[in-house]
Amino acid sequence: MRENRPFRLLWFSNLFFFGGVWTQTLVLGWLAWETTHSDFLLAVFGAVRLAPLLLGPFAGAFADRHNRVRLLVIACSWALAAVSVVATLASLGRASYGVLLVGGLALGLAQSPSQPARASLVLDLVGRQNLSNANALNSMALNMTQVIGPAAGGLLINALGAPAALWVSTIWYAVSLVLLLPLRGLGQVVHEHTGSSVRMVVSGLRAICRNRMAATVLLVTLAANTLVWPIAQSFIPVFAQESLGLDAAGLGWLLTCSGLGGLAGSLVIAWLGDFRFKGGLFVFGTAAWGAMWALFAVSRSPAASFVLMTAIGVLSAAFGVLQTTLLLMTTDVRLHGRALGVQELAIGVMPVTSLILGAFAQHFGISATAFVSATLLVLLMFALAAWTPQLLRYGGQDHHLPSRDSASEV
Repeated sequence: MRENRPFRLLWFSNLFFFGGVWTQTLVLGWLAWETTHSDFLLAVFGAVRLAPLLLGPFAGAFADRHNRVRLLVIACSWALAAVSVVATLASLGRASYGVLLVGGLALGLAQSPSQPARASLVLDLVGRQNLSNANALNSMALNMTQVIGPAAGGLLINALGAPAALWVSTIWYAVSLVLLLPLRGLGQVVHEHTGSSVRMVVSGLRAICRNRMAATVLLVTLAANTLVWPIAQSFIPVFAQESLGLDAAGLGWLLTCSGLGGLAGSLVIAWLGDFRFKGGLFVFGTAAWGAMWALFAVSRSPAASFVLMTAIGVLSAAFGVLQTTLLLMTTDVRLHGRALGVQELAIGVMPVTSLILGAFAQHFGISATAFVSATLLVLLMFALAAWTPQLLRYGGQDHHLPSRDSASEV
């Protein structure tokens, strides 16, 4: 941050961009609820908002094929223009539910498909030695926006009304765009790809499947987003009310504990720098994260639950920071965009798994569902550790390039 001006500009651009994303998501969701007063239609809005995650592999191929800074400038400009249109219609009283759906989709299209370019650009700017530190700082920025963005959106709605809140929070995108402009000479294409996007995606998937360490990192991401992240994203209000007897303020404190823990965990990983055994911390840290969720699921003490939620936030950094760091370190540079695109797809299963876990919770209760799901995550982590033991010792310091045969297929 202190010595690398391009990364500093990208970091602050990310801070304002994701601050805008979280604020706009809350404001648009609030407008969708006020317009429909339907739980189902609000869930549809959330699904539409997250649907662009499914474009991950093709977005990754796009990031491998084009200038990454230019892609981010286009994504930020798109978000600024799209939300400005929605804000105008909301100010005129014409923001129907259909308009809000399109606005949510536009926001998702600005965020999700640009993620592979955003994450792979970090390695271009800081190098392998500083990658873990840089990703920890980016995770810290994301955690900050998850805490500040929704709070800012709520305050703006209360103080100015939802349409005005849209206009004020749109400024975040403008600031993010201005910070990206000095980087336009960077982020050059690493390798010229002449094949179709489909062929690039297929060849990338083949190369990743042959790379056991990269495949294991992606399996950890898939397992976490199948078994635990849906609980963290969707069911905390149920725990707060049914298991702990907390009101809305208590729910806010639970989420604050998680956010503060995430900040602390990201700072620790940033402080460690280019440390050894990144793979071991990733796998066993994710297992410990799952264990904390299992304990939280059966807790009936608010005090204990606040402590557990803080620990969950701290351990989530081991998963959130290192999944991207290790994926970039264990794949060929010409595959980075597509590898991160597959990661986006693994994250994109979360809306579907939320519905499945919700169905189980309806029949068996949220506590039992969360406990079994978190325990399965712990067991899967130990199974993956046994399947790929070399990942546990991997720190990225000794990097071996792919063979000529595998590189020629990238």
